[in-house]
Amino acid sequence: MKRREFFRSASAATVGAVAATTLAAPAIAQGNITWRMVTTWPKNFPGLGVGAQNLADRITKASGGRLTVQVFAAGEMVPGLQALDAVIDGSAEMSHGTPYYWQNKSQGLSFFTGVPYGMTSRELTAWVRYLGGQELWDKIYDQFGLQGFLSGDTGTQAGGWFRNELTGVSDLQGLRFRTPGLGGQVWAKLGASVTNMAAGDIFAALQSGTLDAAEFVGPYNDLALGFYQICKNYYFPSFVEPGLATEIAVSKSKFQELPEDLQEIVRACSQAAYDDVASDMYANDPRALRALVSEHGVQIRQFPEEILEAGAKASMDLIAEIRQSGDALTKEVAESFVSAFNLLRERTEGTDMPFLVARQKYIKYS
Repeated sequence: MKRREFFRSASAATVGAVAATTLAAPAIAQGNITWRMVTTWPKNFPGLGVGAQNLADRITKASGGRLTVQVFAAGEMVPGLQALDAVIDGSAEMSHGTPYYWQNKSQGLSFFTGVPYGMTSRELTAWVRYLGGQELWDKIYDQFGLQGFLSGDTGTQAGGWFRNELTGVSDLQGLRFRTPGLGGQVWAKLGASVTNMAAGDIFAALQSGTLDAAEFVGPYNDLALGFYQICKNYYFPSFVEPGLATEIAVSKSKFQELPEDLQEIVRACSQAAYDDVASDMYANDPRALRALVSEHGVQIRQFPEEILEAGAKASMDLIAEIRQSGDALTKEVAESFVSAFNLLRERTEGTDMPFLVARQKYIKYS
């Protein structure tokens, strides 16, 4: 889908959605409950925005309409990067975004999205579900009256779009780069001037020259956002976003007011959405990448070894700093993450990686 067509259809859908819902207050009628979900994504945004809508529809259907979730895209109720605040202040009952967007509230939240040179998506969900991650996430969000659940997974992301080919670390000095979270802090350590902005704002910043480079997710999303119209150098893979997760953050008081079966529906539907979005991204990323290369002349590149090595050192330095000087809860999250990482990489690097190396070497289908 071309960028103009995507945003034209998104704008039309936005007007229709606002008119239909008129930003109505949550209602309880004949035992039915209506919740508002504000998102950080454009309307009908591939993978993530669609994933938010699918999750809302799944909750509504699974509950037989007893819990109806209305979705508001970025800008319909609040700007995308104010979605979490809308839940905190009671303007909405739930938000759909990603935890590292809120690292200004607690740096510990970034660990639940993704860590540079850290866990893959499967490792991350193993930590959150079975190795104590959820409990620590709950501790952070308790401070804000929230409850967080994983709601999607992009897999290993693309490294980003750059106007010029990168030859080494020297090319990063002063580079104006859109990239968030702990990964953004790593790029800053390498010399880039880092900023974060919502998906719908990135193209204009690239077009105006405010940004020299940007990363968002990967081909499926990036094709729709139209970055190829400005930058032709597309780097793979990201070393700072190896397996990123999205979340829903729910008002904890509203969640606890739900009957137990509706609480379980929210949990189960969120878990199903995590896997559903991952499959959607996996299926459509390679298709979109083919289109970017064959139809739009994009050059696929890999980061120079010098940048990869410097990025690894910066990543380890950053985690060491957090473990030593972070607030008590963030340090607890970091210690749990590192412990789980050291365990889980035994499986990934001892089993998955040798298989993938062998498959790449020996299996070719015509």
